[in-house]
Amino acid sequence: MESRGPLFTLLLAGAFALCVGPFYWLAVAATQEDKDVFSWPPKLLPGGHLVENLRGLEDSIGLTRVLLNTLLVAGIQTIGAVAVSVLPGYAFAKFEFRGRNLFFVLLLSTLVIPDTVMLIPIFQMMMELGLIDSYQSIILPGLVTPFGIFLMRQALRSMTDELLDAARIDGAGELRVLWRIVITVNRPVIAALALFVFLGSWNQFVWPLIALRSPEMYTLPVATATLQGLSTTNYAQVLLAAGIAAIPVMALFLVLQRQFISGLLAGATKE
Repeated sequence: MESRGPLFTLLLAGAFALCVGPFYWLAVAATQEDKDVFSWPPKLLPGGHLVENLRGLEDSIGLTRVLLNTLLVAGIQTIGAVAVSVLPGYAFAKFEFRGRNLFFVLLLSTLVIPDTVMLIPIFQMMMELGLIDSYQSIILPGLVTPFGIFLMRQALRSMTDELLDAARIDGAGELRVLWRIVITVNRPVIAALALFVFLGSWNQFVWPLIALRSPEMYTLPVATATLQGLSTTNYAQVLLAAGIAAIPVMALFLVLQRQFISGLLAGATKE
């Protein structure tokens, strides 16, 4: 085994370079002029045009407003989707009612429906409600996540009923049991679900592109797509926008990585 040590280390170093290399090149290219992004040999040291590229993004897409739009949409959608997932997940896991298994099977069946199939019905619904080109049009469709309900149901099934019954005997109502016990005990699963929802909301592109009309309403992925012109494209600004889009997701994962891994393991258990 010791003779394989250097080879194993070399393989790990190669895998690390393959994973980190693109991110390093992205960070370096975002600080250069557009003409230097694809120069050969490639420039591997940061340039001095980061501030210039940031100003260019602010002038071309309104970077500050776009970031605020994306944070607002992703934040509200994450909080709402987690809340909506916990409630039916708790009901499916801990309450007996007629048709429970049937409703759960119908819920699971929606997971096999491609998202693109639902674009036209959702668009027609938003048109009838007069919500096109508004925050509501891109927030509301993401509040109900069948995967989130399934994840919470699987996690809550592992909780002992005696713990919940003890709280009820002490006089706690169902909402208090849900808030003080269910949510507290299952914080790792909720954190994992929140990270999933935030990542999907932060990066969603197709539906906001369809639902939004005004540039001041654009989210970051949609605004970044407008940087690609028909004849000329400032790739340094495009890469800088892509790097900015990756920062919140990476930071959130680093903060919640322990809860994320624990939540996935907890959600994978079954009786």
